[in-house]
Amino acid sequence: MDSDPGSEPWRRAEAARLIDFGRGAVLPGGGFGWLDDHGQIDETKPCPLYVNARMTHVFSLAHLTGTDGTQALAAWGVRALATRYADREHGGWFASLDAAGQVTDATKMNYAHAHVLLAAASATAAGIAGAPDLLAAAGAAIDRYFWSDAEGCARESWDAAFTESEPYRGANSNMHSVEAYLAAGDVTGNPAWHARAASIATRLIDGYARANGWRIPEHFDENWQPLPDYNTDRRNDPFRPYGTTPGHSFEWSRLLLDLEAAQAVSGQALDWLPEAAVALFDTAVTDAEARDGHPGLLYTVDTEGRPVMTARLHWVACEAVLAADALFRRTGAERFAAAAARWWDEIDRYFIDRVGGSWWHELSPDLTPGGSTWSGKPDIYHAYQAVAFPSLPLSPAAAVALAAPKA
Repeated sequence: MDSDPGSEPWRRAEAARLIDFGRGAVLPGGGFGWLDDHGQIDETKPCPLYVNARMTHVFSLAHLTGTDGTQALAAWGVRALATRYADREHGGWFASLDAAGQVTDATKMNYAHAHVLLAAASATAAGIAGAPDLLAAAGAAIDRYFWSDAEGCARESWDAAFTESEPYRGANSNMHSVEAYLAAGDVTGNPAWHARAASIATRLIDGYARANGWRIPEHFDENWQPLPDYNTDRRNDPFRPYGTTPGHSFEWSRLLLDLEAAQAVSGQALDWLPEAAVALFDTAVTDAEARDGHPGLLYTVDTEGRPVMTARLHWVACEAVLAADALFRRTGAERFAAAAARWWDEIDRYFIDRVGGSWWHELSPDLTPGGSTWSGKPDIYHAYQAVAFPSLPLSPAAAVALAAPKA
């Protein structure tokens, strides 16, 4: 039925509702602010680079679907990235500004720079003014400061002047690098981007995750030695939580199938990708689903798979349905379709806020709105991708697929 959660008409209607919510993020001086529960800008919160990039990416995708007014919103984000966030002295982009445009964090983060690359690639595919120059600049910054041929992965962060690199390596930022590199490769035609994505996946998944019972070690030192006790005193950290994160396993599962589909064009797909995608998915389900007697997928587990943070985060549900959808399309196995249907029902029942708009970013274990990790509803990136991607191929990247001439 058209009203069934996760059906194409349901997702199309939800995409429009999410975009309407996201329109409230526009800052008069440029870029996008942090949205509260009601879709108003929360001026007590920073305006992170990654949020501005994510919103630019989403509005670029929405423009390609023909959503009114989103071309201007995407252009608004591109201009902010090219001006407000850009460090004219040292290069790269500042990690965060305040609502007035003043720099609040000058750190140069791979996580955020990967999102700039993704936004620039999507905006370029969408024909947004200034996006090709932004894409070239983002690629150059990543080439110079973040990508390491010696490591086969991306470095984590630098100080403002790019003089001191953080002695930490993170699976999370490298995962988002895979997402961005696949998009950049599809838009530019430069095969180096896809090769880098394959290098990261091989090291982190075929290497570390395979050797760790398909749980992904998240934290490493600068020599890529795992740090299993990292942030044991900050267990609810939104970006570097202690333990392992089943939601990332779902996200990786989908990205591995995206990578396989991208490589299939050249006939060079890594043969371990489907096996790993299934194994990551199954381990994440075992570790995360209803472990405390409540429905839904919890946030983190320890190295043995025991629950640590049992909040339900919306992005975990989003990545779970996308992984299930991708695996069903890749394998035809009905168990993946059944999992997707189960999680769409939970999203529809618990996460969607039909009064305030958008989706609750965090639920307590009893599935009521919570806030131990996230405040407000800062962006619509994960939710919009969840409702958009099931209608698109696994490769090329979403913006490229949407921009392709229709048969």
